[in-house]
Amino acid sequence: MLSESERHTLLKIARETITAAAAHQPLSKIDLNALPPALREELTCFVTLTLQGGLRGCIGGLEAREPLALDVQEHAMGAATYDPRFDPVTSDEAKRLHIEISVLTTPEPVIYQSPDELLKILRPLIDGVMLKQDFRRATFLPQVWEKIPDPQTFLEMLSEKMGARHDAWRSPSTQAFRYQVEMFEENE
Repeated sequence: MLSESERHTLLKIARETITAAAAHQPLSKIDLNALPPALREELTCFVTLTLQGGLRGCIGGLEAREPLALDVQEHAMGAATYDPRFDPVTSDEAKRLHIEISVLTTPEPVIYQSPDELLKILRPLIDGVMLKQDFRRATFLPQVWEKIPDPQTFLEMLSEKMGARHDAWRSPSTQAFRYQVEMFEENE
């Protein structure tokens, strides 16, 4: 669990990154030595941007490769400028964006014998789910359960997000992984 101060620092990093990216300015260099140990730990996150309640960008990682503070900066930049579903965030929009950060635990394989068993194992609103089939993979954060509460529909939509048929989650060649998140946002 991150402290309130650590959460505030990560949200500040995300806000400054998005503001700089939208203005086409260089990003601030983060002094890792000045940060608490929790923010220097190798973790990964998703940064979700909303504007007036609608999704405006969401980029993240599933594997930790760098200190959390740098990961937040990288994914805030990605959400603001590289989400392929949206044009880059403008300076005017940047001021009005709402920022949410989800820090992920390491995804673990789900062991199950049948598709029906998988449906029973997954915990709505708790588990983020990643599906992997050959070179494809896709994930839904635990928050997505709020919009898609039915496990079968959840897995069908995740299969389609992966670029596969809606029933790909039932295939023996598809692996399922789950993880949890610590989610926090501005103005909590």
